[in-house]
Amino acid sequence: MKSALEIRPEISYKSPGKFEETRFEKIHNEIFKNSAEASIIVAQEIAQLIKSKQAKNKPCVLGLATGSSPIKVYEELVRMHKEEDLSFSNVITFNLDEYYPMTKENNQSYFHFMHQHLFNHIDINPENVNIPDGTVAFENLNQYCIDYEMKIKEAGGLDFQLLGIGRTGHVGFNEPGSHINSGTRIITLDHITRVDASSDFNGIDGVPKRAITMGVSTILRSKRIVLMAWGQNKADIIKRTIQGEISSEVPATFLQNHSNASFILDQSAASELTRYKTPWLVGECVWTQELKSKAIVWLCQKTNQAILKLTDRDYNNNGMSDLLASGGSAYDLNINMFNVLQHTITGWPGGKPNTDDSHRPERANPAKKRVILFSPHPDDDVISMGGTFSKLIKQGHDVHVVYQTSGNIAVTDDEALKFAEVCNDFIGEEKSNINFQVAIDFLNNKKENEVDSLEVRKLKGLIRRRESYAAVRYIGLKDENTHFLDLPFYETGQVKKNPIGQEDIDIVAAIIEKIKPHQIFAAGDLADPHGTHEVCLNAIFAALKKLKPKAFMDECWLWLYRGAWHEWDLHEIDMAVPLSPDEVTIKRHAILYHQSQKDRVMFQGNDSREFWVRAEDRNKNTAKLYDDLGLAEYEAIEAFKRFDY
Repeated sequence: MKSALEIRPEISYKSPGKFEETRFEKIHNEIFKNSAEASIIVAQEIAQLIKSKQAKNKPCVLGLATGSSPIKVYEELVRMHKEEDLSFSNVITFNLDEYYPMTKENNQSYFHFMHQHLFNHIDINPENVNIPDGTVAFENLNQYCIDYEMKIKEAGGLDFQLLGIGRTGHVGFNEPGSHINSGTRIITLDHITRVDASSDFNGIDGVPKRAITMGVSTILRSKRIVLMAWGQNKADIIKRTIQGEISSEVPATFLQNHSNASFILDQSAASELTRYKTPWLVGECVWTQELKSKAIVWLCQKTNQAILKLTDRDYNNNGMSDLLASGGSAYDLNINMFNVLQHTITGWPGGKPNTDDSHRPERANPAKKRVILFSPHPDDDVISMGGTFSKLIKQGHDVHVVYQTSGNIAVTDDEALKFAEVCNDFIGEEKSNINFQVAIDFLNNKKENEVDSLEVRKLKGLIRRRESYAAVRYIGLKDENTHFLDLPFYETGQVKKNPIGQEDIDIVAAIIEKIKPHQIFAAGDLADPHGTHEVCLNAIFAALKKLKPKAFMDECWLWLYRGAWHEWDLHEIDMAVPLSPDEVTIKRHAILYHQSQKDRVMFQGNDSREFWVRAEDRNKNTAKLYDDLGLAEYEAIEAFKRFDY
């Protein structure tokens, strides 16, 4: 078997990276720094397979997947076709699944997805493209599924099967309870699967309840299987799949029986694996400061003890004897770790003036800093760091909030219609740059999956803009320090966004150069459902790279916050900003100004709590974790990680 790393080893991520057999893991897996690097490697493997088949004058039969996981693979395959003359003339494809019922013309169909991301851009013979048909009459489905299986067999079987994985452990749409001998069939979708898809359908009510899927046995007959998983949301199911027992409750565990299957993961998706989360339980470690911090925090949580109460026996009994030996004694390790965590805590996120800053997370000088708070959507600022935002203003810093996108797709049609009718009644059409009656007519007659008109998108963006002004005014920010970039990549009117472009990067760079900040706060939470946070962060990284030669950049520090989806682990935190009960209340009220995002949230994700509840629970939990470790007790804490760009 030739692994992906052997194909393109020069960009592999090898810390903890290259796969080692452990007593915990039952499926070969490789961990990469990010999904972009990993996707290139997977695409290279597919390309080599296609070429090797071409050299033998044989067809290459690929099983393909949909969803967010394979998108970058398809992008790379398209690039290789256009720039490196990779031909797909000998390729036959079979897709895993399709919603039922579902027309090919529907924007949410997998037929549409595959043509949008791959087939429309390569030289594949359309007759060689096979995607389950979501329009087959129900009474004919059984025979249709049998015929789909036979067509795969007649093509010679699947040479390569590309997979993603759902939070239920489904591969294809083989939901929990699927049998190892199952073939292509219609299946009822699990509620969790439908919740995860709900944002694509503007709510769970629009998600089909059934789908046609290849069966587990169909997948297992593939000669080669590569399953990809990205992001923190997949970490738990990846651990259960790779380290758990084979069970129909987690259908992906059936891949443990396959002799040529690999899981390709980014660091976040691999974060719960034993060799990644607690490598000291697997073998010898190089004890970096970060790993020491991670291990000691874990030991405290496992033994339910504060840091300063850990004993030599605690270290020895939990696989950390070599750390103990290198550290001299539990006392020395404990006091050093206590000091590391203690030094992350500060009530002065912009630095405390006229104070020794050698053990503080931020510089004392300059005493009054210029600060940019980048917010991907028009509410991430107050949801993620509303308390710190308020402190920075009160402590006299020149704070600017910069909203990178309009956030218009997150406003429901009903909310937009309400505002349009009020505005139309109040001012009339002739006094506005938005024709409200046109917007009202569009919304009242909007068809399923129809993209919002420009008027409606303007309206929805304006709703979010005015909510943002209200929220930041409440915590004391001047209007002239509030900026809206409306980055072009976002303005498609659809959930799917355009790739980041040079125009996006230039716009971000321009606002940084204009303000010349000493501090930048940006969203490092990459677990949002549609990747907008990641694109916005990449735009910031690209802008900082462009501006790096500028003199003012020598004094600019970058701090990353996490959003509504996931918090930094304790060992990752470089600055912990405590909030008082009053500051928690201020943050809550600021979030509640975003009324369009309060009750009927378009992109709720897999957490049913409202955003303000999530934020408070997360901040209070972080404070409790510090308290449990024996540090000072606070009402809540907002956490940040410094990033060296």
